[in-house]
Amino acid sequence: MAKTKTTYREAVRSALREALHSDPRVFLMGEDVGRFGGAFAVSHGLLEEFGPERVRDTPLSESTFLGAGIGAALNGIRPIVEIMTINFSLLALDQIVNNAAAIRYMSGGQVSIPVVVRMATGGGRQLGAQHAHSLEGWYAHIPGITVLTPATVADARGMLLAALDEPDPVFIFEHATLYPLEDEIDDDAGPATIGQAAVRRAGRAERRRGASRPQRAPHRPE
Repeated sequence: MAKTKTTYREAVRSALREALHSDPRVFLMGEDVGRFGGAFAVSHGLLEEFGPERVRDTPLSESTFLGAGIGAALNGIRPIVEIMTINFSLLALDQIVNNAAAIRYMSGGQVSIPVVVRMATGGGRQLGAQHAHSLEGWYAHIPGITVLTPATVADARGMLLAALDEPDPVFIFEHATLYPLEDEIDDDAGPATIGQAAVRRAGRAERRRGASRPQRAPHRPE
């Protein structure tokens, strides 16, 4: 199987390009995703390739454009919404918690919201307190949304492709220090499996599986 060396950033861009090519319902929207090519250069070149109807720059109003993405998804479109960093997603929490996560339940399962929301997370880039949080653990506690944190180059591509097949909201948190990470991925790699964890390295319990555990001496109170 042929492999190509690429970066985490380019793997996300490859998945975006494939989604835009293969499904006319898909469009990308967010702050600086068009002419600027994205705050982290992930969408560089996509505006020229697909035009402003498919790659849309938005105002600096997270609640507004995430709400627009939710509305588009309710009407059968497949929006990919980019929020520049995870901190700014807090400005859209009402849309996330009370709309994106809740409408399927509130409609008795009659309505789905196939929106994908991408954002950069994590610190270590010396950009100050408003660009340095890792809040994906918060989002994992919201019923009604799927939370993905791609850790490898293959994850970056495969998880985004998988997210676009989901009928409900998927939030993808991309650690900003991983964008230049390089690795080889299969040329024909498709969507990842997102319903179960991938064991990257076995822990003690995994290594001991199949072996009997040592017996502890009974506790004797003094």
